[in-house]
Amino acid sequence: MHKIDIDLVEMTMDVMKYAIGRISATKREIGKPKKESELKALVGETITEKGIGGENAFNLWKKHLINANVPADHPRNLAFVPAAPTRAAVMFDLVTSASSIHGAYWMEGAGGIFCENEAMKWIVSLTGLPKGAFGVFTSGGTAANLSAIVTAREYWRSLNDKNKSEKGLIITSIGAHSSIKAMAKVVDVDILLVDTEDRLEAKNLQEVINNLTTHQRQRLFTIVATAGTTNAGIIDDLAGIATICEKEQLWYHVDAAYGGGALAADSVRHLFIGIEKADSITIDPHKWMFSPYDCGAVIYKDMALAKQAHSQQGSYLDIFKDEGAQGFNPADYQIQLTRRVRGLPLWFSLATHGTNRYKEAVERGLELAQIAGKMIEDSPFVELVRAPSLSCVLFRRKGWQPEDYTNWTYQNHKKGFALVTPTKWKTGNTFETVSRFCFINPDTTENDIEMILDSMK
Repeated sequence: MHKIDIDLVEMTMDVMKYAIGRISATKREIGKPKKESELKALVGETITEKGIGGENAFNLWKKHLINANVPADHPRNLAFVPAAPTRAAVMFDLVTSASSIHGAYWMEGAGGIFCENEAMKWIVSLTGLPKGAFGVFTSGGTAANLSAIVTAREYWRSLNDKNKSEKGLIITSIGAHSSIKAMAKVVDVDILLVDTEDRLEAKNLQEVINNLTTHQRQRLFTIVATAGTTNAGIIDDLAGIATICEKEQLWYHVDAAYGGGALAADSVRHLFIGIEKADSITIDPHKWMFSPYDCGAVIYKDMALAKQAHSQQGSYLDIFKDEGAQGFNPADYQIQLTRRVRGLPLWFSLATHGTNRYKEAVERGLELAQIAGKMIEDSPFVELVRAPSLSCVLFRRKGWQPEDYTNWTYQNHKKGFALVTPTKWKTGNTFETVSRFCFINPDTTENDIEMILDSMK
């Protein structure tokens, strides 16, 4: 199977042509969903005892399977948090895979890890964290948040023997990303949610802490603030929360998975004041830093604490700790041992374009949100739910019920026109179904926004 196959060698050119076409395309279809039964009818059995051949499998992909996907970088894909990897990053993702680098330890992946660290230096510099702070690339925000909270929990446990037998407690808001709640289950800690989907203010957080029972306060070890909520782009009171964490001696984690890219934009950098006081920060380069999936990052103020929490032990791993193999080992600072050098495409893109181009691209996402907000304000049939925040815009179609938003989403999706999905926003005690834009792709145009809004008439 691993011998050189002349057919596969020839097919390499077909794959490269496909990749070149995908990278260089200025227009592409958004993709139309198909049921599993429909796809099965189109392609038949693909995994067989003797195989169907690379050319046949590749043709099935090009003819049928690729068209059932929604490209994350389509300019009218404004749902969830889309992606817009640069062409340079996508191209170098091919190099990353072809290079077959195991990025866990310096001994195996020194060149790739060096490049990752160069990119990481720039990301860390945006945060304003003190000297000595650094980070590693992860598979995404969930892995980054999990790595940070494991580090925080292990540090808390190290403070006294009683903490080792207690179930920890973290506090965040209901506006925090779903991964925070899921991560709490994995780490086996309790989570207390402050009942606000809007900005988490320091005074509200302090009130919640003051109302904890004595036992709850003893178990509280981490506060998670959000710098750019996924639903609405809201940035919590980062400076005020930092002050509380310092006073209460709590680990301060900031989830900036989506919003962290905006640290590069001078126009909104002031909104993040206080993030430089965090003990750990999550940022996803595969969101607003134009890297391919899957590329998250976790950053620590004190790397030694992360190493104490995550460094794995094993006789076959001892060589990596030998003096002759010494170097920066990403596996020591997050939950994964086996890892690809997922920061490598980001490094190549930054090296190719320079950080100023990144600033411009992020600023464009912020500008598109303001443009959309103005269009909505000027329209007679839609209205803003709240002012745009970062690159998120929440709006409602006047007179619509929840099912109208759902039907509209599916109609546009099935047409291959756009993917814009509904969400919910809490006003008082009521959750309302509304629509939402999230702008990441600088190739999205004002005409794209106008056409999507017009489809609501």
